Amino acid sequence: MKRMLFAMLIVMLALSCTALADSASPRKIIIDTDTGADDASALILAACSPEVEIEGVTVLAGNVDLEQATKNALAALEITGIDVPVYKGSDIRYDGTPIRPYSVFGKDGMGDKDLIHPEGTAEEGDAIEFILDTVRRNPGEIEIVMLGPATNIARAMDQDPETMKQVKRIWSMGTTGIYGPGNASPVAEFNVYLDAQAYRRVLDFGIPVTVIGLDVCDDECKWTDNDFDKLAAFSRMGRFVTDSFSKIRAFYAKNGSAGSVMNCDGTTMMCVVCPDFITDSRQCHGSCMTDSGETYGQVIFYQKGFQYDLTSEDFDYDVTLVCKVDYHSRFLEYLFRIGSMEADQIDHEEE
Repeated sequence: MKRMLFAMLIVMLALSCTALADSASPRKIIIDTDTGADDASALILAACSPEVEIEGVTVLAGNVDLEQATKNALAALEITGIDVPVYKGSDIRYDGTPIRPYSVFGKDGMGDKDLIHPEGTAEEGDAIEFILDTVRRNPGEIEIVMLGPATNIARAMDQDPETMKQVKRIWSMGTTGIYGPGNASPVAEFNVYLDAQAYRRVLDFGIPVTVIGLDVCDDECKWTDNDFDKLAAFSRMGRFVTDSFSKIRAFYAKNGSAGSVMNCDGTTMMCVVCPDFITDSRQCHGSCMTDSGETYGQVIFYQKGFQYDLTSEDFDYDVTLVCKVDYHSRFLEYLFRIGSMEADQIDHEEE
């Protein structure tokens, strides 16, 4: 019966969703995360997407401390049933000072719902060495999905810049975008603010970076209470994600935004796995403010082809700034993908 219900739901959702890419040639990705609830939802989405093959997950402090972020990543991956190595990375910032975790997702970063009991453990190796070794083995093929502060990636760039020049693309959940306000300060987004020096290093490095800012994740792209109800009713993975968002939903309600929340990392991963989810983007030069003061962590984007009156145009336009996404398909696509994987798991259990 379960199998039949899943099959019916998946067929219905497939009519509304973008067709999946040819799974015979998945793109190789590394996911770099400070695993809170939205990071976990992105990990689950990537695990359920045949367009990508997760080479490994690298973790750092951010939403929570390094140990908790590692456990959260392991638990999120285990619920999908895939076997992916997880490596611990930075708990200090690019300048050597401690990363001070801050979470609106609960003390454990996952809703404080007692969800996190991973059976596995992190690999013995270092995250930065893993990144470099993986790029060396796959020059020009690795895409890095950066869901947290940029510390791990900036350190890899310092340790072996020639190898990191072989990274195909970096996808970054970060900045306020062009139009949005900040969440760490009026002008700065959380991931950038936690280590602006590292983010500046990534932007200045000279390889392609696709940025998904807060402005793209707001308004119609928010997940609503109705979305979470559907998600919780749909599957075991859906209930895991819904429970993990309980604290941030309460946080939004307390701050006058009851009924919907942003899922920035989920939106970012949807851009990664479904390129046609992006409906508008602009080539830009990105400049990250690192001086102490009110503008710390702000990222200014100079748009290619726009004539600025009083600034030089001697820029590298390495940043693709996502400006719009297909809001209306985003949640159906998420349901479709996790439902497809869960149906495969049920088929396997019944065989």
